[in-house]
Amino acid sequence: MTHCNSSNPSSKNTTAGIKQIAVLGMPNTGKSTFFNRFTGANASVGNWPGITVDLMMAKIKIDNQEVQVVDLPGIYDLRGFSEDEAVVRRFFETTPIHLVIIILNATQIDRQISLALQVKHLQLSAVLLLNMADEAPKFGVSIDHDKASEYLGMSVVPISAKYGQGYNQAYKIIQEELAKGNEPFSVGKVEDNFAPEHQIASEMETLLQNAVYTSTEVKKNLTSRLDKILLHPVLGLPIFFGAMYLIFQFIYMLGTPLQGYLGNALTWFKDNALEPILAGFSYQGVWGKFFHDFLINGIYEGIGTVATFLPVIFLFFICMAILEDSGYLSRSAYLMDALMERLGLDGRSFVMSLMGFGCNVPAIMGLRVMRSPSLRLLSMLVIPFSLCSARLNVFIFMTTAIFTPQQGTKVLFSLYLFSFAAAILTAALFQSKYPNKEPFLLELPPYRFPTFKHMIMRAWREVIHFMVWSRQFIIFGVVVIWFCNNFPTNVPPASPQTISGMIGQFTQPILQPLGINPQLAVALIFGFIAKEIVLGGLAVIYSTQNDAGLAKAISQQIDWVQAYSFMLFTLLYVPCISTITVIKIESRSVKFACISVVWSVGLAWITSFIFYQSARALGF
Repeated sequence: MTHCNSSNPSSKNTTAGIKQIAVLGMPNTGKSTFFNRFTGANASVGNWPGITVDLMMAKIKIDNQEVQVVDLPGIYDLRGFSEDEAVVRRFFETTPIHLVIIILNATQIDRQISLALQVKHLQLSAVLLLNMADEAPKFGVSIDHDKASEYLGMSVVPISAKYGQGYNQAYKIIQEELAKGNEPFSVGKVEDNFAPEHQIASEMETLLQNAVYTSTEVKKNLTSRLDKILLHPVLGLPIFFGAMYLIFQFIYMLGTPLQGYLGNALTWFKDNALEPILAGFSYQGVWGKFFHDFLINGIYEGIGTVATFLPVIFLFFICMAILEDSGYLSRSAYLMDALMERLGLDGRSFVMSLMGFGCNVPAIMGLRVMRSPSLRLLSMLVIPFSLCSARLNVFIFMTTAIFTPQQGTKVLFSLYLFSFAAAILTAALFQSKYPNKEPFLLELPPYRFPTFKHMIMRAWREVIHFMVWSRQFIIFGVVVIWFCNNFPTNVPPASPQTISGMIGQFTQPILQPLGINPQLAVALIFGFIAKEIVLGGLAVIYSTQNDAGLAKAISQQIDWVQAYSFMLFTLLYVPCISTITVIKIESRSVKFACISVVWSVGLAWITSFIFYQSARALGF
C-alpha cells in the first residue's frame, strides 16, 4: 500500500473517482489505532461538507485507486442523542460511501455487536474488524467468525490493531470489497432505515447464542487483580494522585536536562552559523542595528526559547499515551465519578479535564459525546483550568529559574492541585445554573501497555501539532512584543518610555498587588493570544542571549513569592483565544464565552492576590 498526501475533503470527493471509506466504532475500541496504521499516520483534520464539525481523514492508494478514509467519532448507538451520534448520522445521509469499516472490541462483543447490526440495516457495504482478538481468550470469549459473518452479512476479521495481528487479512478483504466496483451508496434519512429495537435485540441474541461462546469460569486475569488495588474505595484516589506526582517528577527530572542540551545547541547555531551569516551584511547606523536585533533578539531568541521546551512536550505526551492506552485514564473517571456527581459533573468531565493537560481545545470539543447541554456547559467552564502543555512550559521554566531541583517537582505538583481545586470550586458554584441529570455509563477496557512505537508516534505527532498550531501565535507574539519593546527608537529598549513599558506601567494598579511587575505583565497580556507567547515574550523583553541568561535575569528581578503568584495567575486566567473561540462555537453563545473569560480572570486575580498578600504578611 502506498500513501499520498492527506488533504481536506471537498464536494468533489464524491464525484472525482475517489472512493470513500468510513471508519466507525465505539469509544475505546482501538479505532484510531487502526486508522493510523491503515493510513500510515498520514491524516489531517478538516471540515466535511454538510457537517459542522471537523473529522480526521487521509487519502491513500489501494491498487492504484485513490481512496479517502474518514475516521468518524466514536459512538455507542446510531440512534443516540449525543452530538457525535448526530454527526455520524448526518455523514451517512450526505456522503455516498463505498465501504464502512466497523471496529469493535472482541472482548466486549456481547455489548457492542448492536452497532454492526444497525449498520447492516442501513444496507451499507461493510467489513467488521474485531479488535483485541488476541485478548479475547483471556476473558473467556471465543468467536466463530464464519458464523458471525453469515449472520451479519459482512466479512468478520479478528485483528490486533496494536500489534498488527490479522491486519494483512483485513487489508486484503478491504481490497476485495473495493475491487467489486460497487457504486457508492447514500443512506438517505437514517431514521427511516432503523430496525425496531426488539428486532435488533432478537438478532443480537441469535448471533451471540450461535457464534459467540463465553466461559463462565474465567481465571482472575491481570485486569481484575489490578482493579482490586487501583479501584480500591480508599486507596484508589491516593494512588491516582501519586501517579500524577510521579509523572511530573519524571517530566521535570528528565525534561530539564534535555531542554538544556537543546538550548545549548540553539545557542551554538546562533553563534557559529547565524551571526557569521548576518555579519556578511552591512549594518550601518541605527537601522542596521535595529534590523540585526530584530532578527536575533526578536524572532530567533523568542522562537528558540519556546523550541527548547519540545523535549518537555514530548515526554508529557509519552506519559499521557501510557495513561490513556493502558486503560488507567478510564478508571480515573470511575474513581472521580462520585465526587464529580456531587458537583453536577460526571467521570467523563474529569477525563476531558485530564485530556486538557495536552490542549484545552480538543478537550472541549470532546464534550460533544455528552447528551446533556447543561453538563457540556458546566464542563466547558471547568476544562480551561487544566494545566495545558503550553502553560506547563512556562511553569517548568519559572521553577527552574527560581526554585531548587528538589523544590521544582513539588511546585509543579502544587499547581496541578490548584488547577484541580479551581475546577471543583467552579463546578460547585455553577452547578445550580447548569443542572445535570444524565446518567453516567462507562466501559472499562482491559489493562494493556502501549507499544513503544505507538508511544513515540503519539508523542511525535503531538510535538508536530504543537509547532504547527503554535508557530503562527509565537511568531506574531514575539514580533509584536519586540516592536513594542523597541519603539520609540530614541529611548532605551524596554524602558518605561517604550510602548511595552507604557503598557506594563498601565497595568500596575491592577497587577502590582499580585507582585507582577511591568515586564511580566506584558507577557501575560500577550499570553491571552496563546500561552506559547509568554516565554518567547519574556526572552524578547529581557533581550537575553540564551535560556540561562533569561533565567538569571528573572531570578535577579523577582523572588519566589512573585514567581509563584505569576504562575498562579498564568494557570487560572484565560487559557488562550483559541480556547475561548471553541467555547463560543460549542456553546453557541457569546454570552457564555464572556462568562468564562470574566470568571477565569477574576478567579486568577483573587487567588494570586490572596497568596501574594498572605505570603508578604507572613514575612516571605
